[in-house]
Amino acid sequence: MKVGFVGLGIMGKPMAINVLKAGHQVVGYDRNTSNIASVVEAGGEEGKSGKDVAQRCDVVITMLPNSPNVESALFDKDGIAEGLSAGKAVIDMSSIAPLASRDFGKRLGEMGVDFLDAPVSGGEPKAVDGTIAVMVGGDEKVFAKYEDLLKTMASTVTLVGEIGAGNITKLANQMIVAINIAGISEAYSLAKKAGVDPERVYQAIRSGLAGSVVMDQKSEKIFSGNFDPGFRIELHIKDLQNVMDTSHGINVSAPFSALAMEIMQSLKAHGHEKEDHSAIAEWYEMVNDMKLQKD
Repeated sequence: MKVGFVGLGIMGKPMAINVLKAGHQVVGYDRNTSNIASVVEAGGEEGKSGKDVAQRCDVVITMLPNSPNVESALFDKDGIAEGLSAGKAVIDMSSIAPLASRDFGKRLGEMGVDFLDAPVSGGEPKAVDGTIAVMVGGDEKVFAKYEDLLKTMASTVTLVGEIGAGNITKLANQMIVAINIAGISEAYSLAKKAGVDPERVYQAIRSGLAGSVVMDQKSEKIFSGNFDPGFRIELHIKDLQNVMDTSHGINVSAPFSALAMEIMQSLKAHGHEKEDHSAIAEWYEMVNDMKLQKD
């Protein structure tokens, strides 16, 4: 299968390389030409535009920051849609607004082009080692056609419903992660202020009901004070904005997500938006005048 990639950033580049390693041909395009060079060095081909990639490939994967970026890549001049023909497919692996996914699927469907929304979870490390989780929305027959391709990049690939369901699932994931990090940080702050070592609290509770993958992965960053990004705060803010827009649109109350959003907005105002989302702990350190690292 000849696979196009449009968007070869921090996640898209390693995903494209994993598709190459699985034996597929890859044509890559990104506005940042250095990102294309990395894929070419791994054995891929350089695309000149979204249109060029779509003309040369059976399926085009997009991995871009947000809904407007995907729409532009698809439908602007020299965009992907201009190079598509009936029978081809687009798999959008970006994390975007579910209603936008449904709109893109409808517009492409009118051209005879299949569409899946397939956002991912796991961050750059799992994109590199091919163990991201993929949540997919779309027609079951289309999913079956491309499931093996998606598995070249992922440890789990799950069809969760029709077009848009993938991004609804991703929003649910992002809500749970943000609220979990905030809860962990709040609990560790209580322990530290009360004179109890948060690291010992973690060891005591990690195997109980409070334990989670989030706790295991993010506690180390919190205790070391190393907030180098795996998933940046500014990207989580983007996802939570999509949560709030979607929840308001369907009359769902999401107060804990709103609070997590405001915590991250405060961190952004203090210049921490490029840090890992585990830096939510820094907000608790600021408001409680303390540090969660060892004295």
